[in-house]
Amino acid sequence: MRSDIEEFLKAEAFGVVGASTDRSKYGNRVLRCYQMNGKRAIPVNPREQEVEGAKCVASVEELPPEVTSISVITPPQITEKVVQQALRKGIRNVWMQPGAESDQAVEFCRANGMNVIADGSCLLVVLGYRDH
Repeated sequence: MRSDIEEFLKAEAFGVVGASTDRSKYGNRVLRCYQMNGKRAIPVNPREQEVEGAKCVASVEELPPEVTSISVITPPQITEKVVQQALRKGIRNVWMQPGAESDQAVEFCRANGMNVIADGSCLLVVLGYRDH
């Protein structure tokens, strides 16, 4: 496995930014994929209280300190704000799922020494997601 992905997966807990209650959306599938793999995942969605049985937080700033990696499943212009929040929060690992990438957000991460995965790699493929 690539070293950037290995580093990302070392986190004690993961934030899922753009988590959705809609099971057909990637923001829901990524959260369930972490859960299926026995990993602690915290959904980030300002409009939901809970996703897939996990209590939501409204923003990256509200994630607990053990979250050092975030999966981002948001439109690119939102991703640009999310990475700034992540830096302020001290989150060092950002995985932009396909479609969430923004050149500006990727450059921001690199310029600030963050581990960024934004090359089309998908967490669902890496962890072997299966929809039941």
